[in-house]
Amino acid sequence: MWNAQLCLGTNSQFDVSVDEQIRLFKKVGFDGFFTEWDRNSRVREWKSLADKIGITYQSIHAPFGNAAKMWEPEAREAVDELLACLNDCDENSVPIMIVHPFIGFESHNPTREGIKNFGTLVNAAEKKHVKIAFENVEGEEYLAALMNAFKSYDCVGFCWDTGHEMCYNHSADMLGLYGERLICTHLDDNLGISDYNGKITWLDDLHLLPFDGIADWNNIVKRLNSYNYSSFMTFELNKKSKPNRTENDIYDKMPLEEYLTEAYKRACRVTALKLRGR
Repeated sequence: MWNAQLCLGTNSQFDVSVDEQIRLFKKVGFDGFFTEWDRNSRVREWKSLADKIGITYQSIHAPFGNAAKMWEPEAREAVDELLACLNDCDENSVPIMIVHPFIGFESHNPTREGIKNFGTLVNAAEKKHVKIAFENVEGEEYLAALMNAFKSYDCVGFCWDTGHEMCYNHSADMLGLYGERLICTHLDDNLGISDYNGKITWLDDLHLLPFDGIADWNNIVKRLNSYNYSSFMTFELNKKSKPNRTENDIYDKMPLEEYLTEAYKRACRVTALKLRGR
């Protein structure tokens, strides 16, 4: 849209190939996309397609299944996985790699070994043309430890997930903590924490379309503007419901192109609020 670039994450829930998703994103109006990554990802082909049709490959989301292992003394496999993802970013000129600092809800003890393990990744990124964006997820202590340990590194920044803030961070102002180092967003909505006593769970991380949950989008864009954020407005959205939940079912009944068009319309509404608030 005018004076703003909109980006959407590809998703296995969309039930078509990543190539087809990229083409559909471009068709409905998005300016960029990000992909998830594993060792079989066809990053070079996706970058070639993006360049051909004129859409930006904005970032790659690193795998996070081994994120807790990064804090253990022996984490070679987990480190190597992230390094391989970093290399794919670098070799294909994808400028940002999104990294989860942790996975899990019980542990709250960052370790020196973890800082050392992540340091291997950060030091590698310093030598390449890739920024590491640590995302707010469960385990805020791990994010805090990493942002503090690598505060002097130009290649380290923050990815703000608006939905995670509400359902994993008890609506703490994560942008207030790391907004000066904000380099990308994951914008999405949800219904907050469903448990009366405040227990957090992955089932609350709904990734609804903006305005379908309880997020205060006026406040979100006001906070973004307070840090003069002007890069891609990147959205991360789910079409299918979590197990034993029904909130996303209405999306799953929609043909994919119709759903993506609605996502684009909501992205425009959010971004229009931001532009008016500058």
